[in-house]
Order: sequence, then structure tokens, then C-alpha cells
Amino acid sequence: MLLTISGVIPPPQLERARQLLQRGQFKDGKLSAGLEAQRVKHNQELIQEADLYAALNNIVMGCLVQHPLYQRAVLPRRIAAPYYARYSAGMQYGNHIDDPIMGTGVDQYRSDVSTTVFLCDPADYAGGELVICSTFGEQQIKLAAGDAVVYPSSSLHHINTVTRGERLVAVTWAQSLIRDPGQRELLYQLSQAREKLLQERPDAEETGWVSNSYANLVRMWSDV
Repeated sequence: MLLTISGVIPPPQLERARQLLQRGQFKDGKLSAGLEAQRVKHNQELIQEADLYAALNNIVMGCLVQHPLYQRAVLPRRIAAPYYARYSAGMQYGNHIDDPIMGTGVDQYRSDVSTTVFLCDPADYAGGELVICSTFGEQQIKLAAGDAVVYPSSSLHHINTVTRGERLVAVTWAQSLIRDPGQRELLYQLSQAREKLLQERPDAEETGWVSNSYANLVRMWSDV
């Protein structure tokens, strides 16, 4: 499932995040890439200076993980700390899929769902679209500042070359309670129907059927 979520980060918090990023120092993004990705990755990533990085995460991840659509779509079991990536003119990231296992030692996790949070306005740069290959063809994603896109980590994707300006994003991954992407998509659709029924017809018999079915499918499919 490919899902865009509008307004994940409200404007005041977004402005503060951008101020923090301007204070940060960046390094070659290849340093965090796996062996395959190193060949095609050409960007920069924020050096994780403790205080600045913590302040950024409080804003970006605090907003993301509390967003109800993110929770329903991802059903996260573990959420990784993000990378903050910068693409200046001439930078891009070639075709790749995200590493299946991330982290080290006891902190390892399976990457089921990838999320990109856009931190600058589309008018600030040219090119730089996130291109995700799906069964319906290539989907080009370039969202407003503060918006996010959620997609399976197994998807082949790339970042088009930035030809003007600067692209700033936060990228994070999650291990989901529901390992299968098809099952996650069905549960997301069912959760949306459940939410609408609970709001409009909370006492209706069919509301109970949908709510119970959702709960029992989560019980049946969850990986804990």
C-alpha cells in the first residue's frame, strides 16, 4: 500500500525543524548505506549530534507516530530513528530496495514499511521526486512540506536528480505487527470503515460486526 498523509507536521513545528536542520552538519550519505545502495546513493545525511538530533526527533517523529492514519496504516511494532537527508543540485539516489534487516545487535528489526516526511516546500527545488515502482506502474511523489508518504520497504524506488535548490526529508522505517503487506492494506481499509461506523452508527449491529472482525483479524495475523 502506498499512502500519502497530509499535514503530519503543523507549520510552527515544521518551521522549528527547518531551523534546527540549518544549524546541523551533514556527511556523505554513502556512509549509512548497505553494500548495494552505496553504488547508487548520492546525498548527504545529518550528523547525529545528540541535542540537535533529539530536538528534531521530538518534532518530526513525535508528530508522525501520533498521527492516526500512520498508526492504522503501519500498525508499528518497532519504529526506527530517522535519517535526515539533504539533496543539493546534482544529487540523486538510484533504484534500490531498503535493507530487509536494519539496526545492529539486539536493536535489529525487520524493515516492513518505509516513510518519507517532506521537510521543504516543492517550490524550493526542481526534480527530486520519490519514484516508487508498483503493480500500477511508477508513482512519482513530491509532497508539500509537512506531508508524508508510507510505502512497503520491499518496493523498488529511487530519487530523481535534483536540478535546482535543495530537497530535505526525514526517512524512517518500521517493523509492523502485520508482516504481510496485503494483510496490512486490508486491515487499513477495514479500520477506516470501522472508524466511520463508530462515529456515525456506534450502536448499529453492523458496526459491531466490523469492529469485531477487525480485532480478530489483527489477532489472527499479528506477529508479536
